Amino acid sequence: MSNWRDNVRKVVPYVPGEQPNQPDMIKLNTNENPYPPAPGVKEALEKYPVDRLRLYPDPTASVLVNEIASYYGVKPSQTFVGVGSDDVLAMAFMTFFNSETPILFPDITYSFYDVWAEEFRIPYTRIPLDENFCIQPADYKVKNGGIIFPNPNAPTGAELSQESIEEILQANPDVVVIVDEAYVDFGAASALPLIEKYENLLVVQTYSKSRSMAGMRIGYCFGSEELISYLNDVKYSFNSYTMDQLTLVTGVAAIKDDAYFKETTGKIMETREWAKGEFTRLGFRFADSKANFVFVSHERVAAKEIFQKLREKHIYVRYFNKDRIDNYLRITIGTRAEMEVLFAALEEILQ
Repeated sequence: MSNWRDNVRKVVPYVPGEQPNQPDMIKLNTNENPYPPAPGVKEALEKYPVDRLRLYPDPTASVLVNEIASYYGVKPSQTFVGVGSDDVLAMAFMTFFNSETPILFPDITYSFYDVWAEEFRIPYTRIPLDENFCIQPADYKVKNGGIIFPNPNAPTGAELSQESIEEILQANPDVVVIVDEAYVDFGAASALPLIEKYENLLVVQTYSKSRSMAGMRIGYCFGSEELISYLNDVKYSFNSYTMDQLTLVTGVAAIKDDAYFKETTGKIMETREWAKGEFTRLGFRFADSKANFVFVSHERVAAKEIFQKLREKHIYVRYFNKDRIDNYLRITIGTRAEMEVLFAALEEILQ
């Protein structure tokens, strides 16, 4: 009997949110932006010379790197781009987490972290959030091979203060600390200014949420020039041409339109704050969220029941069948009109 299966790398894969395709659906399960990309993105696509698609893209993605660096006031040599923040984070895991000592991340967090750790054979320890689903910096003052956490956290939406982030950094000068800021543009403070103070800090962001471009897959990160150079070495050893031609031009167009970015994120934050009042009125409990979603639990009705009944109405939210959070729903903030339909449905379900 053949034994080739003994050498297969076996992993339990990450399970993305459901991607239904129904004309009457309201999709609030994958934290997508309910508004279209900036108008310049459409214009860039319409004007792009299709003949250029026969050519390889610039492996350095310099046009996008330079634009992102300029927008955030950092050097291009402190900036790295990839195919969505998942690609950036996977590269960072491969590059920086190579110790035999376990890396640390929260027990309730982005569920891709343990998948990458398993795939790349990185030892890891999950650090429990406190009873309020918050990170406690003191828990990260132990020997480790690296640290990663989202801020705001996912799926809870809780923000960790800059003081707490610095406390973690100061206690861990000998490992790389990654702050995953996929949701930072919805009211939280970015750790980006700290990269000038801490050479071991990597700050990761994305176009997928706040810039309405989940379908184009653009992620990026900032760090010291040395960290970014190591990331690029791994990237060029893995796949030199990670960013395609259309992604580069649309990425530039999106970040140039700062007014549109602020308008749409402002709408989402306004709707989120209104939605918090509606959730409270209907008997939901939740911690404060600085993301484009709210993590809720109802005082009477089980989360799984609400999830299933909403699904019957073609309203999709995210349910996690996991320890500690199996009675919570993560609900993306849609447009005001979409949220009004959601709350009308919830009133029927909860009556």
